[in-house]
Amino acid sequence: MRVSVVVPTWNRPDLLDRCLEALIVQEFDAREYEIVVADDAGSEATRRRVADWSARSAVAIRYATPVAAHGPAAARNEGWRAAGGRIIAFTDDDCVPDPRWLAKGVAAIEAGTDAVSGRVIVPLPERPTDYERDAAGLQRAEFVTANCLVRRDALEAVGGFDERYAAAWREDSDLQFSLLERGCRIVRAPRAVVVHPIRPARWGVCLSQQRKSQFNALLYKKFPERYRQGIQTGPPWGYYATVGAIAAAGGSMVLGRPFVALGAAAAWAALTARFCARRLRGTSTAPAHLVEMAVTSVLIPPLSVFWRLRGALRFRVLFL
Repeated sequence: MRVSVVVPTWNRPDLLDRCLEALIVQEFDAREYEIVVADDAGSEATRRRVADWSARSAVAIRYATPVAAHGPAAARNEGWRAAGGRIIAFTDDDCVPDPRWLAKGVAAIEAGTDAVSGRVIVPLPERPTDYERDAAGLQRAEFVTANCLVRRDALEAVGGFDERYAAAWREDSDLQFSLLERGCRIVRAPRAVVVHPIRPARWGVCLSQQRKSQFNALLYKKFPERYRQGIQTGPPWGYYATVGAIAAAGGSMVLGRPFVALGAAAAWAALTARFCARRLRGTSTAPAHLVEMAVTSVLIPPLSVFWRLRGALRFRVLFL
């Protein structure tokens, strides 16, 4: 088998259908590639759906599910290890690969490199929400599992994905840094395109996403220099200042220093207002979005700091 396409999924049958529909019509010899659906949920319904796709497709489509661990990193590991291709192509179940995605990606990697990072397009409305604009950051990322190809021997050399990344966060940067540390070559392939439509999100989704901040600590622990150069140059001091102002206001009230408390509260209000204004700049002005930004701008700094410090403790690294 020349190429194996690995698609992790978790109880998203409609999105998976859309992705598979795009994958089976690739402008690539159907005998030379296969699709492996790595189902992290171990769903019987997904298994049956994959079997149905396999029965009516000229492309071989197989089902795999991780048993020892869970998360997108574990699912992708299960997928590529079950695959037979010399080249492993990764995309996600909520992506729509261009018909020439595989051909362009494989051509780039067979030109003489170990891994390829393709182009991700995230369609946005004229006035996106803060969540939509944040999701569009995928377009600027150096290396993401929504669109990359890696030689199987290179994956084997680095041991695949680190399964401690239990959420969809930083596991792709970890693989990128691991490949670079092994001396592997990664090139861009801008003509290998996948479209990543943004899914509707529930109100306040940015709050639950703060939990992912803990995995920044793991990436920093493993690759401190690369983290500082490519991810974040330093701690988010604005968040720490906001949390410090909250603590100062509360502590001053307890100690009976109302004027100090008032000053600290004013500093907190100014920092929060500035943060909210920055998030609103160029985004939707719908009333519901404005309320969401106001409320979540109050809660994000303490939540983010909590999860960053939680990650530092969990992974035993000095990380702010």
